[in-house]
Amino acid sequence: MIPGGSGPRAALCLDAPPRLASLGVGVHGTTGPTDTFRLPDLWQFHLYGYTADLTVDGTPYPIRPGSVSLVPPGAEVHFRYRGRSEHLYAHFEPAAPTATGTALTVPVMQDAGAETPMLAELLRRAVAAAPRNPARAAAEVWTALWRVAELAAPYGESPSAPAPVAVAMAHIETHLAGPLSVPDLARVAGVSHNHLTRLFRARTGGTVVAYIRARRMERARHLLRESTLSISAVAASVGIADLQAFNKACRRELGASPRALRGGT
Repeated sequence: MIPGGSGPRAALCLDAPPRLASLGVGVHGTTGPTDTFRLPDLWQFHLYGYTADLTVDGTPYPIRPGSVSLVPPGAEVHFRYRGRSEHLYAHFEPAAPTATGTALTVPVMQDAGAETPMLAELLRRAVAAAPRNPARAAAEVWTALWRVAELAAPYGESPSAPAPVAVAMAHIETHLAGPLSVPDLARVAGVSHNHLTRLFRARTGGTVVAYIRARRMERARHLLRESTLSISAVAASVGIADLQAFNKACRRELGASPRALRGGT
């Protein structure tokens, strides 16, 4: 496990859906107040609906309704219950990392906050789908894992709120056809212009404006090559209504004119 944040973190690859070994609703605390065990080869993903105490490899964590844990393989867990305790769980093996993938570092324990109902719904859908459609179940758990990974915010930010860069990126992605300015994005993300600029540089290595430009051109490339939309419609859909400006942007950023890109060159 990797130290950091408010407690130890673990590296998890989410490049593809996990292989599920078991998932369901776990009921504990009915035959005794404690459990101690390990899963040597599998991750443990738990969404809790009760109050209890958890120790993972010697590190204690309080469990509250809405707590979510991701325990890596081989870690010893010790639960101390306060009566009948029910949680949703998935035991899984992550997909192998791809050449271009990135291992995420996620807290072993965190509060899901406002995401709790959505996570519970995803896991319940997975449990219901598993007997007849394992691929659907894996997809639901995969989505839940991504949402849990995105709960983890950098130092100084509320763990229950999305990180400013993620908020800004999501806004950019859904507003490529319209005007996008750094001050407006900063307001959406709830931070200052300068702070968002610093966060983007740390995350992407470049500026906010460069990121917007790259996302617009990537979408333009896709639409030019894969759709029958007119070139003017493609330009408008990525926020560049002037065809001359769009032509220059394609040549500069993509290395070819819109017509050449449409032809596959």
